[in-house]
Amino acid sequence: MVEDNSIRFLLNGQIVCVTPDDPHMSLLQYIREQAALCGTKEGCAEGDCGACTLVVGKIIDGEIKYRALNACILLLAQIHGCEVITVEGLQGEDGALHPVQQALVEFHGSQCGFCTPGFVMSLYAHYRNQLPNDRQSLKIALAGNLCRCTGYGPIIAAGQAMYGYPKPVEPDSLKILQTITGTPQQDERLFAPTTETDLQELLQKYPDAVLWAGGTDAGLWLSKHLQDISSIILLGNIPELDFIRDDESGLHIGATIRYADVIELCADKWPAMGEVMRRIGSTQIRNSGTIGGNIANGSPIGDMAPMLITMDARLNLASAEGIREILLENYFLEYGKQDLRPGEYIHSIFIPKPARDIIFHAWKISKRFDQDISAVLGAFSYERKKGRINNLRIAYGGMAAIPRRAFLAEQALEGTCADDTSIAQACQALIRDFTPLDDMRASAKYREQVAKALLNKAFQDNPVSLATDKYQYE
Repeated sequence: MVEDNSIRFLLNGQIVCVTPDDPHMSLLQYIREQAALCGTKEGCAEGDCGACTLVVGKIIDGEIKYRALNACILLLAQIHGCEVITVEGLQGEDGALHPVQQALVEFHGSQCGFCTPGFVMSLYAHYRNQLPNDRQSLKIALAGNLCRCTGYGPIIAAGQAMYGYPKPVEPDSLKILQTITGTPQQDERLFAPTTETDLQELLQKYPDAVLWAGGTDAGLWLSKHLQDISSIILLGNIPELDFIRDDESGLHIGATIRYADVIELCADKWPAMGEVMRRIGSTQIRNSGTIGGNIANGSPIGDMAPMLITMDARLNLASAEGIREILLENYFLEYGKQDLRPGEYIHSIFIPKPARDIIFHAWKISKRFDQDISAVLGAFSYERKKGRINNLRIAYGGMAAIPRRAFLAEQALEGTCADDTSIAQACQALIRDFTPLDDMRASAKYREQVAKALLNKAFQDNPVSLATDKYQYE
C-alpha cells in the first residue's frame, strides 16, 4: 500500500492536490471554503435536500462511471483518484450553457435558485449516463433534490427536453485519472487500505477505528453530531469487498457494493425487494450507500435486514483469523450490539438460491413514499402446497430494538390454509412477538396495526414467486 498525506483528484478539469488540516474534512467544505466554488450549496448537511449534489467519476473496469453524490456527507479523502464536477464545470469555454442548464432556463425551472445547482447536477449525471428521460425515471432521479418554490413540473419538463439540444463535447478524463496513484494516510486519523490484509493489520493496530464505506450514516456523525472520531478506515479501495457473484448456489454480494450496483439484479430476481431498494434514500444515497454498511450499523429500521432474514441470508465475517459464516438473523443481538468479534468486519452477504415455489412479499411503510425512513417494514416468504403454508418466515423492521423474525406468528400460520381464523390468530401472536416503541415516525399502536395489516396482505395478494427465470432449475 503506497501511502502519502495528500489527496489528489480532478476538479472541473484541473488536477488538485490537497493536504487538509482536518483529515475528516468533507468534500463540501473543501469545495466551498477552499476551492471557492460556491454554486454547490449546504442545506441540510445530512444528505437529504440535494443542494450539495455534484457528480463524481471513478474508473471502473477501464472506464469512468459517473454518479450524483451528496458532497455534505462525503469525505474529501473518499474522492482521491476521482473526477469531481461541480455546476461551475458544466459551462463551455465560451460561456455556453450545458443542455441541462439551458433546458432549466427555457422551461423556467428555477426561482429562488438555492436548490437549482443540485437539480442541475442530478440531471447532468442522468444526462452523462444517457439514462431514460421519461417522467418516472426523472422523478426517481430527482427524489433526492428538494425544491421549495418552483415545483417539480418545470424541472421535469426541462429533464424531458434536455436531450433535444446540441450535444456538447464532454472532456475525456480517463488518461488523467490513470496518472493518480497511491492512497491517502493522514496523521493516524485516516487510512485507505487497498487490500484485506492491509485492513486486517489496521484493525489490529486501531481496534476502535470506524470502518467507513459509503458514509451515508456515519457522515452525519461529523456533519450533524460534530463527533471527534479518532480514526477512520476507508473501505472503498479494497477490491476483495467490491464484487457481485451470481451462481447456482445463490447471490454473493461484497460488503462495499452500493445499492445502485445491485438494485437492478435484485429487482429482476425479486421484484418486491427491488421496489423496497428503490425507496431507500435517494439516487445520491443509493449511489454511495452500501449493502454491508446497512447491515453493519445494526439499525432496527434498516430496510435490507428484514428482507434478507426471510431469505435465510448469511453473513461472511472476516478477520486475520479467516472467515466466519453466520445466519444474518443471528448477527443482531440487541440494540447497538452485534455478533462481531474484535478485528472482524463484514466481508460479504450470501442469499441462497430459493426453492422454486417460494413466494416473497415485502412492503415499506413510511410517511413519505420517497427518501424516508421506515416506520415498519414487513417481509414474508413461504410455500403454498396443496393449499397449506409451509416454510414460513416473517421478519419486521421498526417493531423492536433489532430487526427480527415473528416466531410466534410463524408458528400460528405454519401448516394452515391461511384462512381468516389462522391469520387472526397469527395477528394476535404478533402482539406477543413484538413490543414496538413510540417515536417521531409512528406510535406503538400504529406500528402494531400496520404489522397486522401487512401480515393480512401477504396472504391475500396474488402470489409472487421468489424464484424467477433468473435462476435456472432442473
